[in-house]
Amino acid sequence: MTPTYHNPVLLDACIDALAIQPGGTYVDLTFGGGGHSRAILNQLGSHGHLFAFDQDVDAQENRIDDQRFTLIASNFKYLKAQLRFYGCKKVDGVLADFGVSSHQFDTASRGFSTRFDAPLDMRMNNQSGITAAEVVNTYSADDLARLFRTYADLKKAYAIAKAILQGRAVNSIDTTFELIEVISSVIYVPKRNQQLAQVFQALRIEVNKELEAIELMLPQLIEIVALKGRIVLMSYHSLEDRLVKNFIRSSRLDGEVQKDFFGNPQLYFKKIGKPIEASEDEVSMNSRARSAVLRVAERVEPKTMTS
Repeated sequence: MTPTYHNPVLLDACIDALAIQPGGTYVDLTFGGGGHSRAILNQLGSHGHLFAFDQDVDAQENRIDDQRFTLIASNFKYLKAQLRFYGCKKVDGVLADFGVSSHQFDTASRGFSTRFDAPLDMRMNNQSGITAAEVVNTYSADDLARLFRTYADLKKAYAIAKAILQGRAVNSIDTTFELIEVISSVIYVPKRNQQLAQVFQALRIEVNKELEAIELMLPQLIEIVALKGRIVLMSYHSLEDRLVKNFIRSSRLDGEVQKDFFGNPQLYFKKIGKPIEASEDEVSMNSRARSAVLRVAERVEPKTMTS
């Protein structure tokens, strides 16, 4: 792993929360630079195994040469199917860091950052799917405004969308700086950097269907996590965290607890402790940790009544 590829957030807290058994089977849903994966392998014995997911070809170059490790070049929304392909039906713990890696932000050509003039790409899997440029140049004003409201909570969502349509009517918007120039007139100057980052966040979420992937993955945890197994899930904005919190609380994405015929709540996970946030010291060393929220739960069996 290149030392500067990615600095894992809340590393010790994540590993402690997994309560790793040396002979257990674990999954790192977001391999990235491999920091979390290496820490898990350090606690696994010779019979333990770690599966890691990453759809980014850059991240796949960081694969770990260890017989106890399998890197799956796939989006984690295919979690259950991919594990079944490798003959794995149950795991003892799942870790996910839903943030964008430092490498993705710092590689200008990927188009994730407002700091560099680069093609408007933003794909985590840069081998397939639509780019941010395609979103910006083809979506309607209403659809763009919806993205900016839903994924970034921007009050000027429609004004930004209209500015984009006016700009692309003159010339196609193909780079990060071209997008910034087009929308600068409707950005609130005292919060310019924050609002530009929010626009980029909304486009990135749309391009990668990030929330949809989480929505598809979470219910699969009920089936693949063994009893007493842990799920350790780290979010960076409220939309992700709401899904995680709802799922841990109710075993459903909408947060509504379902009951069986006898009125017993069908809860498959028990919350472990309170949400964990980074310390001031960690934030000072790694600014990405500032918005991180780590939630932990343990797989349980719902109570049932037979008479």
